[in-house]
Amino acid sequence: MNTTHVTTGLAPRATARDWAGLAVLALALLLLAVDATVLDLAVPAISADLAPSTPQLLWIIDVYSFVLAGLLVVMGNLGDRIGRRRLLLIGAVGFGLASALAAWSMSAEMLIAARVLQGVAGATLMPATLGLIRSMFQDARQRTLAIGVWSAMAGGGAAAGPLVGGWLLEHFWWGSVFLVNLPVMLVLVLLAPVLIPESRDPNPGRFDLVSALLSMLALVPAVYAVKEIAAHGPTAGVLLVGVLGVVSGVLFVRRQRSLDDPMLDLRLFALPRFRVAVFTNLLAVFALAGVLFFGSQYLQLVLGRSPLEAGVVMLPGLVASVLGSLAAAWLVRVMRPGAVLAGALLVTAVGAAAFLALGATSGVEAFVLGFVGIGAGAGVAMTVSADLVVGSAPQERAGAAAAISETAYETGLALGVALLGSTVMAVFRRGLDLSLLPDDLAASASGSLSGAVAAAADLPATVADEFLTSVYEAFVSGIHLTVLGIVAVLLAAAFAALRTKSTAS
Repeated sequence: MNTTHVTTGLAPRATARDWAGLAVLALALLLLAVDATVLDLAVPAISADLAPSTPQLLWIIDVYSFVLAGLLVVMGNLGDRIGRRRLLLIGAVGFGLASALAAWSMSAEMLIAARVLQGVAGATLMPATLGLIRSMFQDARQRTLAIGVWSAMAGGGAAAGPLVGGWLLEHFWWGSVFLVNLPVMLVLVLLAPVLIPESRDPNPGRFDLVSALLSMLALVPAVYAVKEIAAHGPTAGVLLVGVLGVVSGVLFVRRQRSLDDPMLDLRLFALPRFRVAVFTNLLAVFALAGVLFFGSQYLQLVLGRSPLEAGVVMLPGLVASVLGSLAAAWLVRVMRPGAVLAGALLVTAVGAAAFLALGATSGVEAFVLGFVGIGAGAGVAMTVSADLVVGSAPQERAGAAAAISETAYETGLALGVALLGSTVMAVFRRGLDLSLLPDDLAASASGSLSGAVAAAADLPATVADEFLTSVYEAFVSGIHLTVLGIVAVLLAAAFAALRTKSTAS
């Protein structure tokens, strides 16, 4: 197989080996995407088996993203130093082991700990894959297409996740959904050394431990504070944690500006298209994550669909995300990136608005249509924004630039689950008619949707029907309020993206 780059014009073009290596890199995204959507479908089963409280359930979903977001900048910088392929292999092995631990968790606390370890390992995978794509695909058009394929594989994993997960949940225990990661990890570990060339920064400078600590102290406490305030309101302890994150962030920024070799090159944010791309990436994932979190519960617990049936209902939207990712490479050839991003966000907002038609007894058609719009728009937005971020950086800083893109992605994921999930549950709790329940059931019923449905099983039939009506209507009301917020934020972001001039990009 020819492994020598062929040069035509200003940039060398990728070879067959590079495209085969891209397929291997996409496996890493498949590993993470399948895991994410499988877990969304498994929420009701996990709730029934481990009986987590609402805060614990939110932690099971989003602690992975918190940890990953906190470590992405550090790991992207580390990959530039020790080698991005080496970091990829370390992350694949670690993610597989953490997945096995999650599969056999015996308590909510153990599952949360396993998700923390998955976050640590996942932080090595995400920037390594994008950083390697930046070094392997130096031609701008080929790189956009490669990132489109990379994003499409992530969407393909998300599309496969509900179907695979739904089948597993109907035949095995919920822990089996984590075990799908193991064969993918094995293939990645075997093929990556053969097909993917190692790349690193030849002159990385000194690794700044203080910057590494400040970046983690900035991201994790800040996201945690937002989550807790959204769920339970401000308290002195939570506000103190939030202040710690803000102060650490300020100190991190000041330190980066004073270093000759910063961990995060803040000069990139002077580029209008870079700023808009990072912001767009965060918001597109923010909307998608929130929909996945409450969507699986709506389909299974409100409409009574099985896990496999819920996966089938979600499939068109996730396929639309794949097609949007692939279409992005063509769209940026005929339109300026700012206009593409604005259009993608507008499509996402229209899709989200369709969820206002969801009801307590029907709404599958509205869910499918809305999720198709969200998937298509998010697929385009995430591909174009990742391409703009990675393409703005020099090749030797590819890992650090990729870390910025992935930090936006994972922060959006965490905030989507935290803010939107917490908003849905806050409205849900206020709308429940707990007067129908004895005191011993009221606490568990108000803790989560699955808890309320389970509590209804212990009531007389006539009372149970009345109570379940209030449960379903309260949850749907929470979805409606959340959707209004999503639409407003996406429209504002679309306007900002549209104002990004082509000359500035």
